[in-house]
Amino acid sequence: MKAEFIQALEEIEKEKGISKDIIFDALESALISGYKKNFGSSQNVEVEIDRTTGSVKVYSNKTIVEDVSDEFLEISLDEAKEIDSKYEVDDIVKIEITPKNFGRIAAQTSKQVVMQKIKEAEREVIYKEFVNRENEIVTGMIQRVSKNMVYIDLGKTEGVLPPSEQIENENYEQGGRIKVYILEVKKTTKGPQIILSRSHPGLVKRLFELEVPEIHDGVVDIYAISREAGSRTKLAVYSKDDNVDPVGACVGFKGSRVKAIVEELNGEKIDIVVWSKNVDEFISNSLSPSQVLKVEIDEREKSALVVVPDFQLSLAIGKEGQNARLAAKLTNWKIDIKSESQYKEEIGE
Repeated sequence: MKAEFIQALEEIEKEKGISKDIIFDALESALISGYKKNFGSSQNVEVEIDRTTGSVKVYSNKTIVEDVSDEFLEISLDEAKEIDSKYEVDDIVKIEITPKNFGRIAAQTSKQVVMQKIKEAEREVIYKEFVNRENEIVTGMIQRVSKNMVYIDLGKTEGVLPPSEQIENENYEQGGRIKVYILEVKKTTKGPQIILSRSHPGLVKRLFELEVPEIHDGVVDIYAISREAGSRTKLAVYSKDDNVDPVGACVGFKGSRVKAIVEELNGEKIDIVVWSKNVDEFISNSLSPSQVLKVEIDEREKSALVVVPDFQLSLAIGKEGQNARLAAKLTNWKIDIKSESQYKEEIGE
C-alpha cells in the first residue's frame, strides 16, 4: 500500500465519518487472516501498517524458551540474544516475516475492508436517522409485495409492512405512494430493519397532527385514540383555549380536514368526541353518535352503566358491539349499555 491509500482513507474519514484508526485496526486483523490462509496458520502472527506511509509488515511473535518444542511459536534464548543481547527467557521476540508478494494480498484485502467499513458506516447513519423517527409518519413508495409482506421504499432505505400491521382489505399496488407509521427500528447484521404500520392508532394521531394546525401548535390535544383499523376510530380531544372548539378544529370547514384523513385511510370512519375531566360526561361523549340519558359510575370497579333511549340502543352498541367496544377502549372503563325501558324495569318503575 502506498501514500495514495492513506490519502484515500483521509477522504473517507471526512466524507463518511469513519475514523482511519478503525479501518487500520480492521485491516490489520483481516491481513492476519489473509496471511494465515496463504502462508500457514501455525504462527503467532502480527501485522503492522505504517499510519504515515501505508507500508505493511508481518511479524511472527515467538516466546523465548530454554528448549524449543514448537519452532513456529518459540525461539531459543541463544537465537534471541543474537537479535538483541537484552532478551531473557519468557520475553516475546518480533521477527519480520513479510512475504515478497504480500503487497498484492494487502491491496485486495484493503479494498474489501474499506468497502465493508463504508457499508457499515452508511447503515449506522440510516439506523440513527430512522431510530430517531420512531412513532412518526413517513411517505414511501410500494416497491413489491412478497409472501404478504409489503416492502416500501423510504428513499435511503427500505421498510417492511408485515401482515399484522396492514389494514384488512387494503390494496397495496406496486408503485403506489403511501403514508406509513414507523413502528420500530431494529439493528441487524444486514443493516437497520424498519417495521412500518398502517393499523397502529399512532398513524391516525400523526395524520391529525399533520392536517390540523391547532393540534400541531398544541392548542388542541388528543387525549386518547381507540381504533379498529380499516373500520372505525374514536378520537377524544380537548382544547386549551376556551375560544377554540376542539371537535370543530379537527373536522375543519365543511369537514375538509377529517375528510382528508378518512381518504388517506380508505374510508375508515372517524368519531371525534370531547374529552372531559368529568368521567360520566366523557363516557357519554365516547358513545357518539348515540344520545345518552344517564351514566352511573362505579369508581371501585371502574365500570359504568349507561342508559340510552330505546330507539338508540343498537346505535349505542354498534354493529357487532363495535361502538361500545371502542368507547370502552377510549375511556378505559367497562361500559354496560341498557335501554331506558330495560333500566326502568330493573329499578322497578
